[in-house]
Amino acid sequence: MRNPSWHRDEVILALNLYYQLEPGQISPRNPKVIELSEILNKLPIHNDSAQNSDFRNANGVGLKLSNFLAIDPEYPGKGMASYSKLDKQVFDEFHLNKSELSRIAKTIIQTANNTELTVKLYKIGEDEEDTKFSVREGETIYKLHKLSERNPKINKKKKESYFKKNGKLDCEVCGFDFLKKYGELGKGFIECHHRTPLAQFDGETKTTFKDLALVCANCHRMLHRNLSILSIEELKRITVTNY
Repeated sequence: MRNPSWHRDEVILALNLYYQLEPGQISPRNPKVIELSEILNKLPIHNDSAQNSDFRNANGVGLKLSNFLAIDPEYPGKGMASYSKLDKQVFDEFHLNKSELSRIAKTIIQTANNTELTVKLYKIGEDEEDTKFSVREGETIYKLHKLSERNPKINKKKKESYFKKNGKLDCEVCGFDFLKKYGELGKGFIECHHRTPLAQFDGETKTTFKDLALVCANCHRMLHRNLSILSIEELKRITVTNY
């Protein structure tokens, strides 16, 4: 059985290390390459059943770094010409924005090194709609976002606070009220959306009920289609404009 293809999060971490090394330092014996191999094996992305004994070992990491040599216009040599479409895409995306690359990689690494957190993230599966798009920050940070939205204690406090203030649980974007539409069946039902943009997630963020917004399922899905830039207020403007 072959190991799974490299995920965007993994390519981001590899590219981040690539910029920390000189071409001559790209070797499976380099401690930094070995360290990245260990981190890749901790990421809450691939199931154990999809991994062979050589999964993301130092040799594989070294080969991935050599792929970037073939893409890098500043490298005078040839490098490994077997790079993937994703390798090229991530390289082009961050080549002129290394500070953003470093920020994202730092958060992914912090998360991977938090065993308790990664166990929770492993349990968060992908919705069918999630597979149709990818976020700039990668799946690991996206899962952090989803985990923060599923905290039952914080969700309960948010709903109680909102109901006490407004006397109802309606969508903060479009105003949809489940109780009004479905009667007793919809009583107390509403979803929670984390307001913090993915670019501000640091892997250690503690969610409070003030960080959450109450939204209907439709608006929540629309917010998740473009988490990097779409806020509650921006989506509300879209709904007003289109009606």
